[in-house]
Amino acid sequence: MSGDELLRMLAALASPLRLRIMAALAPGRNYVSQLARELGISRPLLYLHLRQLEAAGLVAGTLELSPDGKAMKYFKVAPFVLELTPAVIAEAAGTLTEHESAGPRPPAQDTPEEVP
Repeated sequence: MSGDELLRMLAALASPLRLRIMAALAPGRNYVSQLARELGISRPLLYLHLRQLEAAGLVAGTLELSPDGKAMKYFKVAPFVLELTPAVIAEAAGTLTEHESAGPRPPAQDTPEEVP
């Protein structure tokens, strides 16, 4: 797993609501309206979080037609394994392309203030 993929996955899982969404989808696929009702949130908010989970490869969505012709978006948990060890993190860090300039900043140096 690349460093960028690891960052996307960890960022997607860093939200309590997204963890609840993953837990709600763990038993099997569900459509957005039903999932929103179960979680007690609006569909637009749910879609916002599902997009982040999908971009991280944690869920997959499919659009299907119901028997009465309505379009229904179903989501399910995508198969994944996440194993974090110091070695995995070190290897992933070596492949980072996003946030390359981010990282530990050098300590601020004490400079005397100029007095007029």
